[in-house]
Amino acid sequence: MEDLSEYLKESDSIDYTNPLVAEKATELKAASSDTMDYIERSYNFVRDEIPHTWDAKLTVVSKKASDVLKNKTGICWTKACLLAALLRANKIPAGISYQYLTRADDASDGYIIHALNTVYIDSLKKWIRLDTRGNKPGVNAQFSLQKEILAFPVRPEFGEKDFRDNHCDLDVRLKEILKTSGNILEVRADFEI
Repeated sequence: MEDLSEYLKESDSIDYTNPLVAEKATELKAASSDTMDYIERSYNFVRDEIPHTWDAKLTVVSKKASDVLKNKTGICWTKACLLAALLRANKIPAGISYQYLTRADDASDGYIIHALNTVYIDSLKKWIRLDTRGNKPGVNAQFSLQKEILAFPVRPEFGEKDFRDNHCDLDVRLKEILKTSGNILEVRADFEI
């Protein structure tokens, strides 16, 4: 059997014992009928109730899961941390996966690192990926156990990549970018994970 313990640990980015995260996890759990409902409810909360910082035209930099709740906004990196924290708070293994995407409709403006979640579904004995980026015109990520419905389809013809990886914490380089950025406009990462 796969060792899932690394995907249940707390980290500086996935700070699930923080009172803000713990309270939200308790609230979502109390409203849920079972574990699957809790996973979907947590996913929908982060996707729909926490606006993506760029979409909301905000400049604040949420650096970890609890900051996303405190600031009521985050980019994909920290929204993924928040979903992982909410799930881990209730003993559900969760991680982070990455995509390397263009900033624009083509490669003319460079690339970004996009983060999404991995979630272990114990009843199915498999990992799924969920994208909490936040929907808007042209972006329609959904909760699905059968097939991935992510925010962005990868377009290899523009050099985009889907790493289909599974990390137990946010990449240290991304943490450093968040730590040293005082404004969302300073947050840039165009390297490959």
